[in-house]
Amino acid sequence: MRELKGIEERILDRALYLFGKNGTTNVPIRTIVKEAGVNVSAINYYFGSKDRMIKYIKEFYLENITQAYAPLYDENLSDMDKLVKCANEIIEYCLRYPGVLVMNEEASAKIDKDEIDIQIIEKSKEENKNLYFALRKVLNCSDEEFIYKRIIFISSITYPATNEDNQYDKEVISTEEKRINYVTNLIRLLKENK
Repeated sequence: MRELKGIEERILDRALYLFGKNGTTNVPIRTIVKEAGVNVSAINYYFGSKDRMIKYIKEFYLENITQAYAPLYDENLSDMDKLVKCANEIIEYCLRYPGVLVMNEEASAKIDKDEIDIQIIEKSKEENKNLYFALRKVLNCSDEEFIYKRIIFISSITYPATNEDNQYDKEVISTEEKRINYVTNLIRLLKENK
């Protein structure tokens, strides 16, 4: 995951948190800067404007989605390890930036999509297609069964990371070791349930 430094990171982190909490990128600048503990001039200094900040966040999203799905392309890993490592990265990214799912939802819902919205939609579809292919190989089940198991898998890796109300779920996925264990057990349960 690409690392940011200092105030820029804090603004981005808090903006994405608020996007996730509010379910929209339409969060007032004053709310973002208050949450980040900076003044309004920091938005202008680091990003130029709120629109440019959102554009930057979208570009950040694209960079990180590529990194999150990278384990799927590591030929040194087994199919199971590819799937587990990729799911771990997705969970970590959702934990760190809960507003990232809003970026994809809003890009898809927009009538007048800009170039970055189109890239977000296409990149998400492409990477999810590859994730589903890896999941299908590991689960080795019928088409009908796979539809349900795919939904369960995706829901199970995004829900605990984005559900603000349940700290117990967050504890289960709070470290890389715990996330690996969680995803491994999830896949085992999906494989056993034939």
